[in-house]
Amino acid sequence: MPDVLLVVKGYLPALALQPELAKAHQGMGNVLQTQHDDQLEEAVACYERALAIKPNYAEAHYNLGCALRALGRTDEALAHYRMALAFKPDYIAAGLRESLTQLLKGDFRAGWRNYERRWRSKDHGTPMRSYPQALWTGEKLASGRLLIWREQGIGDEIMFAGLVPDVLRTGNRCILECDARLRPLFVRSFPSVEVVSSDDARENDAQENNDPQTGMAAHLPSGSLPRLFRRTAASFAATTSPYLKPARSAVDRFRARYATVESQRLVGLAWYTSNHKTGRHRSIDLSSFAPLFARAGIRWISLQYGSHDALHRQAVAAGAPLLIDRSVDQLANIDLFAAQLTAMDLVITIDNSTAHLAGALGIPAWVLLPFASDWRWLEAREDCPWYPTLRLFRQTRRGEWRSVVERVASTL
Repeated sequence: MPDVLLVVKGYLPALALQPELAKAHQGMGNVLQTQHDDQLEEAVACYERALAIKPNYAEAHYNLGCALRALGRTDEALAHYRMALAFKPDYIAAGLRESLTQLLKGDFRAGWRNYERRWRSKDHGTPMRSYPQALWTGEKLASGRLLIWREQGIGDEIMFAGLVPDVLRTGNRCILECDARLRPLFVRSFPSVEVVSSDDARENDAQENNDPQTGMAAHLPSGSLPRLFRRTAASFAATTSPYLKPARSAVDRFRARYATVESQRLVGLAWYTSNHKTGRHRSIDLSSFAPLFARAGIRWISLQYGSHDALHRQAVAAGAPLLIDRSVDQLANIDLFAAQLTAMDLVITIDNSTAHLAGALGIPAWVLLPFASDWRWLEAREDCPWYPTLRLFRQTRRGEWRSVVERVASTL
């Protein structure tokens, strides 16, 4: 009996330390995952040690899923998001990641349904709005108009605007809210739609809600449109390309200004994004494009947003033969930028709003994607169902852009 007591006394403190040990492994995994891109495998091992101690550790399952997703192990990532939800059903971050992974894999019906979890996520930058009218479910309204309101960033607004023709085919009168910078382009592109900017929309709501005949009868955030109109891969055949229309006179002016040598192709380039969360994975150092600049018969045009002086310094430092047009501010005047884009024979860009705008304008564009790319580009394919004129060039190893640029160079 004394021997048994000694064993028990030694075992109980060890049991008490188990949760803290699991938490320590999980914490180390988080450090490795967020601060050391080249140590994801080590992060995975940390999470696995945490789960070996505490199998129902929802946070460890979630973070393991994120690390596996970054490593391209999508099915395993999805399994761990679901384990996190099994042990913690109200785990909103895991639920949202599950939806994005489903969309990445092309499981659109379930993915769009679960994408509605975004409204409960603190990482979703757009809050759900509260209107007295109901959320639209795709029906023909008996009276009044449908408000489609903006959410997320410029690229998302452009992508979801591709479903406006689907909305119009339901026979409804539509109000489309957008960022003020997109309004001129959207007004020209959707002549049968009332296009308003964000501030205009709120004033419009206050006035029209009092009029049952002409006011808003239903509303929907633009990111919820795919749940109605893109439930299967086959439904993307309804995509209208192009669906945005630039100012043709401005396109002609850019073309005349840039095409100084008739035999030269005009190729536009965008190479970085300032997105603080994912920008470092998506951006490419300008000097990495040297194999492209060596190709003959091309005039290179910068499509990159940012300070013109800073862009000039980057081009000089990289030896890049880029024309930087100081008449264009890609962030401030998107309508003018759309005309500049349309003047190109080809656009080469990273994953940023330039890719979305080029695709919506129906311009041939090559998009250079990081290893674990965003959900909207799907997995292991070179085409894009959102934008038929886009071609995708993907990293085959995390952080390695050289082979991607070489493939692009050989394709030019």
